[in-house]
Amino acid sequence: MQRIVPVRSYEDVAAAADWLQRAFGFAEGERFTDDEGRVTHVNLEFDGNVVMLGWPGPDYLDPVRHAERCDDAKRWLDTPYVVNGALVYVDDVEAHCERARGAGADIIRGPEDVLVGRLYTAADPFGHRWMFMQAQLEGTP
Repeated sequence: MQRIVPVRSYEDVAAAADWLQRAFGFAEGERFTDDEGRVTHVNLEFDGNVVMLGWPGPDYLDPVRHAERCDDAKRWLDTPYVVNGALVYVDDVEAHCERARGAGADIIRGPEDVLVGRLYTAADPFGHRWMFMQAQLEGTP
């Protein structure tokens, strides 16, 4: 049982879910719509783990659009590090990065060696940041 489930908010949950599947290899679990047909929630799965996408309402702005209106948010997105991100372990970080790049992900940093493996950071088109890591096997330099 997964004990912590990341939840990411998006203005257009359907578009985000479709893009995340194409770029990062997530698989769609459940998709929910409201009475007007708007997709309000999608469960995405990756290697047996779930991340939830949700629509918090009409006043919510994706990070990219928020940064267009707010200097503080723009500065947050100027850093190469993750603000409110998610870390996903993958088997082959290089191949995963190339898939994401090919789908139009903004590769913010890496792939690079870090203390516990190899990591890259990407932003989706909506401004959410994701880190993908290939863990170093014990006993390897």
